Amino acid sequence: MKNLDCASVSHDDVLVHELRADPASAAEYLRAAMDDTEEPAVLLLVLRNVFEPYGMADVARTSGLKRESLYRSLSPRGNPTLKTLTATLKAVGLRLAVVPGNSGQQSACAC
Repeated sequence: MKNLDCASVSHDDVLVHELRADPASAAEYLRAAMDDTEEPAVLLLVLRNVFEPYGMADVARTSGLKRESLYRSLSPRGNPTLKTLTATLKAVGLRLAVVPGNSGQQSACAC
């Protein structure tokens, strides 16, 4: 895509270009979605948006999944396993990480 500043470029085209060009942007996009919602369908949509610029067939092949299984896992009713998430994120140069939450939140465990 030559000119992303043009008013006629769709939001989806800009998003695809940005997510593919900059893994840090893709990571921030995922992080923001996870901070903003716990709704699984939204998170699955964000994951699809991150994977699509790389080609779903390529992501599936690189992660050792069948393309149909990847699409099913990321469908609005999907429920990907931890293995699927880690493998697909790795296929696009990302990884799953856990960080400390808000310091103002009370821990579920009173140990």
